[in-house]
Amino acid sequence: MSLTIPEIVELLGSRATTWYGQEAVSQLDHALQCAHMAEKANESPETVVAALLHDLGHMLSPLQEPVADQDVLPTKDDLHQFVALPFLRGLFSDAVLEPIKLHVDAKRYLCAVDASYWNDLSPASKHSLELQGGCYDEAQVRAFETLTYYAEAVRLRRYDDLAKIPGQPTPPLAHYAALMDAVVAA
Repeated sequence: MSLTIPEIVELLGSRATTWYGQEAVSQLDHALQCAHMAEKANESPETVVAALLHDLGHMLSPLQEPVADQDVLPTKDDLHQFVALPFLRGLFSDAVLEPIKLHVDAKRYLCAVDASYWNDLSPASKHSLELQGGCYDEAQVRAFETLTYYAEAVRLRRYDDLAKIPGQPTPPLAHYAALMDAVVAA
């Protein structure tokens, strides 16, 4: 059931060209910006690939609501952080999969540990946070901090929040396809 890298590239090159929720960029632009930020920060190749693929579940989710109007807010969480995992598990290690799985929890975590984080979220991210369970409590914060890839997930989350700039130049998808190939080969 795993996707191949050409299938991932095809999916990103076709289904990801639509708007990214209520943000001013496409899903593909968001993914490329996120990966580019991770790469510029000298993240591991696995974390860069996780940054690229963190929202792939939006394109695969059976709960994805078809939205003709970009201004319509979703009414339920599509659990996208989990949806992509079975499609990626045959290709990538936990170093890629866990930050993807944890990036929503990282938002909930950051709201709990960084008082200014909520204020910096886009309106769409604030709305999705509520659908995803809201801010963590103290026990959830402590539990999250015990997870092996929590630090990578938090950094990925920061890139995710910033990767919404219309017209931002990035390397092309082919650049990251080669990186995915290298990560799989490793």
